[in-house]
Amino acid sequence: MTWQRGTLADVMDDWLVYRNLEPIDPRVPGLRQAWAEIGFDHYALPRKTTPEYAAALYHFLTATQAARGVAPLQRLLFIGDTLMNDGTAARNLGRYLPMMGFIGAERPGESPRFELNNGLMVANRWGHLADFLRWVREAGLVWDERTALLIDLDKTSLGARGRNDKVIDAARVEAVESTMREALGDGFDVDAFRAVYDPLNQPAYHSFTADNQDYLAYICLMVLGGVCGAEELWAGLRSQALHTIDDLVALAESRRSCMSVGLLAAHNEVRQGIADGDPTPFKAFRRDEYFRTVARMDVLPNGATEREVLAGEIVLTAEVLSVARRMRESGVLVFGLSDKPDEASIPLPEDARHGYRAIHRTPMKIVGQELF
Repeated sequence: MTWQRGTLADVMDDWLVYRNLEPIDPRVPGLRQAWAEIGFDHYALPRKTTPEYAAALYHFLTATQAARGVAPLQRLLFIGDTLMNDGTAARNLGRYLPMMGFIGAERPGESPRFELNNGLMVANRWGHLADFLRWVREAGLVWDERTALLIDLDKTSLGARGRNDKVIDAARVEAVESTMREALGDGFDVDAFRAVYDPLNQPAYHSFTADNQDYLAYICLMVLGGVCGAEELWAGLRSQALHTIDDLVALAESRRSCMSVGLLAAHNEVRQGIADGDPTPFKAFRRDEYFRTVARMDVLPNGATEREVLAGEIVLTAEVLSVARRMRESGVLVFGLSDKPDEASIPLPEDARHGYRAIHRTPMKIVGQELF
């Protein structure tokens, strides 16, 4: 078959932010420059579920609208994949302007359904975006140049949750494993790694890992490198001796004399990053994640089946893309947001010279149902 291909930039240009909240379009000042204007008392990267994150997003939307040279925004739409993170961000944005949102996932084992939840439609099929648009119309919300459509990137517009998200996860886990091998050499044990990574990568341990893959990679490295053995880790978590990532960093710092050169380099990088308030302190891991992510985009030939493509590539979500395209044609500001770190999303200048592109400008196959 012949696959349709595209990029996220086809519908949103460079109107988007990754984790660092620095808009890609240079006409829109980022958080480092605009934090005081946004209303923060100091520079700090907020989490997606906080009111501060919504305040920053709304500021960027307002600045983007001005850069487009059109009238101020009057209404907002939001498409995401998680009720906690995306749903909370959408509702927080609703404090500024009328907002309606869609939270989707593909759950083929369930009968198709959606429910309305305080301004959000929560659905178990991405195809229910058609129902979302009808709901928006019935509510009298107009799509025009005074409307903004915010779209989450990971597991929404690409690697759709329930359809294609496992390929995104596989790229990240492979990057963690590569980072382990780089630091540990022949001492890397993949089974021992998964025995730590898999259980820690669950909500029950978010108070320790902060749901941060940089922290999780660092924890695994310290355990596999023998700085803090697995038994000591689990015992420390049970007793609360290890309550946050700072506790493990302090423990590792007290044992730096027993670290190899590779372990010490990783420890120093993460320790300094955490001290600086950087939510992406393990840069080496995230750079590797970038390469392993784009290496899974549009790599299979036209003859590949849909099943093969969904299992082996990260693809664009046809339903989301078709909605974004239709709204863009109506003058709507289509704006992207991602929790993925900039370091895992944007090539360094030397990489760009070799043809690498930011994730939103990297071509991918499009899979799903075109709604228009």
